[in-house]
Amino acid sequence: MEIHSRMPELKSLSSEILLHIAKTLNVPLKGLIAVIELLDEGGTVPFIARYRKEATGNLDEVQIRDIEEKLSFFRELESRRETVLRTIEEQGKLTDELRARILATMDRTELEDLYLPYKPKRRTKATIAREKGLDPLAQYLWAQEATSVPLAEFALTFIDAEKGVATADEALEGARHIIAETISESAEFRKALRKVMFDDGVIVSSKSESAVDEQEKFKMYYEYREPVSKIPSHRMLAIRRGEAENVLYFNIELDSDKPLGHLRHQILRQPGDWTPHLELAIADCWKRLLNLSIQSEIRLELKQKADAEAIKVFRENLSNLLLAPPAGALGVLAIDPGIRTGCKIAVVDATGKFLDHSVIYPFQPKNDVAGSERILKQLIAKYNVRAIAIGNGTASRETDSLVREFLARESLREVFSVTVNESGASIYSASDIARQEFPDLDLTVRGAISIARRLQDPLAELVKIDPKSIGVGQYQHDVDQTQLQKSLESVIESCVNRVGVDLNTASWALLRYVAGLTERTAQKIVEYRNDHGAFRSRVEVNAVPGVGPRTFEQAAGFLRIRGGVNPLDSTAVHPESYPVVEQIAAALSLSIDDLIRKPELLDKVDRTALAAGTYTLNDILEELKKPGRDPRDKFVAPKFDDNAREISDLKPGMSLEGVVTNVTRFGAFVDVGVHQDGLVHISELSDRYVSDPNDVVKVGQIVKVRVLSADAKQKRIALSMKSGDAPKRPSRAPEPKPEMRMEDKLAALADRWKRR
Repeated sequence: MEIHSRMPELKSLSSEILLHIAKTLNVPLKGLIAVIELLDEGGTVPFIARYRKEATGNLDEVQIRDIEEKLSFFRELESRRETVLRTIEEQGKLTDELRARILATMDRTELEDLYLPYKPKRRTKATIAREKGLDPLAQYLWAQEATSVPLAEFALTFIDAEKGVATADEALEGARHIIAETISESAEFRKALRKVMFDDGVIVSSKSESAVDEQEKFKMYYEYREPVSKIPSHRMLAIRRGEAENVLYFNIELDSDKPLGHLRHQILRQPGDWTPHLELAIADCWKRLLNLSIQSEIRLELKQKADAEAIKVFRENLSNLLLAPPAGALGVLAIDPGIRTGCKIAVVDATGKFLDHSVIYPFQPKNDVAGSERILKQLIAKYNVRAIAIGNGTASRETDSLVREFLARESLREVFSVTVNESGASIYSASDIARQEFPDLDLTVRGAISIARRLQDPLAELVKIDPKSIGVGQYQHDVDQTQLQKSLESVIESCVNRVGVDLNTASWALLRYVAGLTERTAQKIVEYRNDHGAFRSRVEVNAVPGVGPRTFEQAAGFLRIRGGVNPLDSTAVHPESYPVVEQIAAALSLSIDDLIRKPELLDKVDRTALAAGTYTLNDILEELKKPGRDPRDKFVAPKFDDNAREISDLKPGMSLEGVVTNVTRFGAFVDVGVHQDGLVHISELSDRYVSDPNDVVKVGQIVKVRVLSADAKQKRIALSMKSGDAPKRPSRAPEPKPEMRMEDKLAALADRWKRR
């Protein structure tokens, strides 16, 4: 009753669709409707998740994004459904039964199957046969009912030289073409045969005869077979990439007896002189019409599933990378290592402001160690440097050793050094954002500045880079790029709003991801800040051109002002809830400043007297106990083994500390400081059975690993996170996945680095 009364607000979504979404996502119907209304009003996902919990029933951000995705899907489905109904009705072929089936479906593929017989198409063999007047003969065969006239005699009546039917056999052949097309356009048959091919089909890939694969990236797929139902996303994407590069070709093999047997069982009802012709039509339908068509649909389905899986992996890795612990506000000297061209240095202050740059040449051919250390000492002293960030590219370990020895010799115990992942720094240095920030600096200096800022605050710096260039994806260039970009943008938006943004120091590149803000309004905020000085309150944002009441409502709670006129502006408490905080302070006879300084007094608050819902009030009180808290973990620098600098230094059994750089569905890659990531296969992640590597590790995590093997020539390292001496415990899964072959593991590792 409630649904139907509010239908106009939900833009034509039927009650059946709403119930279907609620059931599929396992969310309360009331919360679902509230989310849809808030989204339709222009609400952003972070804002709804954080500040409209009373309306949604405390649905979290993941649930709200799922609703947003389903909403988009079903609105597109509804639009397509209207087109299909209108088109069939214009043809005068829309029966009540067909209308009911079209209105009832929740599946886009099924909708297209129902539309297929009425879809405008080129002339086919069946079309030509119908033009020759052979439809009644096809209907005779399809009906399978004995009559007083034998089939042979009945077929003779369709001979017509003017229509191009010279013999009874030609008439029967045309009738079979009509039947074959009828079968191929049946929604029920197509659905059933898709399932048969998915359940029983086998992906078969082979090397193309003219293929050139010098590095043998796709060697394991030269002669490869795997069931359609079991092939994982990374192998499907690898095979597709091999096909795109003209190294491989693949198809789906299926024993024809299975689809033919299914069709015969469904179509043949009783024997008669029509039976041989129906069997011929069925065989023709499968071979000429259905096999390739269904195979194309399954290939597309596998591609979409692989894309979704790869994007999910990328999302998880990107989220963990963006939320990596920040070193915080401290002066940083960054070094972008190099050998022949020298090591580029950039210094930034505690706010990330660029101060100075230089170049040192400690390695061959100059080997100017003394001069390099002199420059380091001068810069550290001049700019009160507290951390040295070293890019993890070429010569990073040599540079790290130089810096550590220098710090120890100079007794600079208050300064620490750490290796920083520099993936994408070169992309940033050549970007429009970098040119706007540092128009007069060389690309190499911009890259060093980015490395320094990544140490201070990974989130604030990485948002300036195309997420696909950060290096934590899995076949990211092979998936649907529009879907990938949209998905990654939502991850960045989620992370930025979860942490919050300092309104007086954030770049426009960071501000654009704040809920409610666009790139244009973010740039206007920075321009206003440059012209008028630092913001003193959140309310002042309303003076920025382009920021209206709706934008302010969405963004305000995620903007932070340190040391402003209102201490609540530094917290996640939304301005709309300031009266509640004032009510709390008044009840305790405290100022808001005192309330924040004495969070223990909040336990004395009489919640029943406050004008706020339970969820909102809980959030307010939690925030006041730890105002402006950063949800990210505390920063800890990894410690690489000084005895392991190159792959050749690694020996089986060696224990090392490393940093997880990427997580895939088949394992995790770990940087152990030898210029080449090692692979911890999923079977080596834990002593227990692991179905998803993300349950065990995440990007940026510091882990202990043991070397299984190291091949310097092939640049392949196999690692383990198992305890080594722990007994293997049986899998808790009913049917554990088979372990990937070692050549599969190593090929996957090699392929990743070649793609880099």
